Amino acid sequence: QLQLVESGGGLVQSGGSLTLSCAASGFTLDYYAVTWFRQAPGKEREGVSWIRNSDGSTTYGDSVKGRFTISRDAAKNTVYLQMNSLKPEDTADYYCAAGTGGPTVQAMCFMWSLYDYWGQGTQVTVSS
Repeated sequence: QLQLVESGGGLVQSGGSLTLSCAASGFTLDYYAVTWFRQAPGKEREGVSWIRNSDGSTTYGDSVKGRFTISRDAAKNTVYLQMNSLKPEDTADYYCAAGTGGPTVQAMCFMWSLYDYWGQGTQVTVSS
């Protein structure tokens, strides 16, 4: 059965770093486009970062460019999100999602309704 599990969330001080993991089971994650989304209470779900399945192309939301890095480790069937220079406004629940078709197209990568497979989420809290 297809499954995604996020881990690595926690409490970190402003300016600190945190690495999130999205581990897949039941399928090979390298064949899927993967996007990290985040959502804070009362706010819209926001696309954070995307990595394409075919060529490894990446996209970052404007609010995280220069601070976050998405990557894959095929041997571990895992996608990572390295988050540096964290700010209180980064506080949210972070979810990874995998998909084919529309999610493989950069112009549609942050359209969350197109994704079929989601992890349970991991909480990130950034304190001042």
